Amino acid sequence: MRQLIFGAFLAASLPAAELQRDIEFAQVPAADGSKISLKLDISTPEGKGPFPTAIIVHGGGWEGGDKAIEWVQPLFKPLSDAGFVWISINYRLSPQAPYPSMYQDVMTAIQWVDAHAKQYKVDRKRLALIGESAGGHLVALAGTRGKGTTKVAAVVDFYGPHDLVKQITERDQGDYTAMAKRMFRSAPQPDTEARLREASPIHYVHKGMPPFLFIHGTLDKSVPFNQSPLMCDKMKSLGVACEVIPMEGAPHGMSNWEKNPAWTTYKQPMIAWLKKTLR
Repeated sequence: MRQLIFGAFLAASLPAAELQRDIEFAQVPAADGSKISLKLDISTPEGKGPFPTAIIVHGGGWEGGDKAIEWVQPLFKPLSDAGFVWISINYRLSPQAPYPSMYQDVMTAIQWVDAHAKQYKVDRKRLALIGESAGGHLVALAGTRGKGTTKVAAVVDFYGPHDLVKQITERDQGDYTAMAKRMFRSAPQPDTEARLREASPIHYVHKGMPPFLFIHGTLDKSVPFNQSPLMCDKMKSLGVACEVIPMEGAPHGMSNWEKNPAWTTYKQPMIAWLKKTLR
């Protein structure tokens, strides 16, 4: 049913483009030893190409969501209208495969796109990542840690957590229980804080990494707004380009933003930033 709704949404709202759904980009193991087929959807503009490209990574607390979820659908039309190839991916979810499986799957997707760039009219030199919430966390990790065939040219990060220990300290009063269960499928262990530091993108910021655009609601109660300017400040301190677009009064989730026209104004500046950064 979800795929039927998704197909109807695209047919009604997207300009002329070729949409290919459910392309397998990897087979990976689950915690029980079975195999999981990872799939993606690709929308390619008409024309010769190659085109600037965005890989989209959905959120869902590392344990929910999918490539066609309404949380990322608001991105599809602006990218298509701007002449982008967009690729929305699935990744392993906890508890099937706890962290870092989902981060590894994002890196595998980048490598797959690199290997199939010509086939899908992808301009490999103009490849961006876009992620929201847990997907924002994953694209921030990929953007800071990528190299070689996993390096990208730009990252757009919607309300992603970047310093997990600080977030837990501020939001959960230092209680690691919920985060440990979500990411690692376990109760807090003696090394949980160290593992969360290892999973925090802010600790991988370095010279030479791609520029970032952060877009974040100022009244986000799931991922506090200060997570984005803190990451950007760290990048600027090392001479790395970044910008923050605050969505004044907005809660968590761009699907929630669609209910208020004042919260959908990020789309034009996001596209403008991508075009400028990837030119």
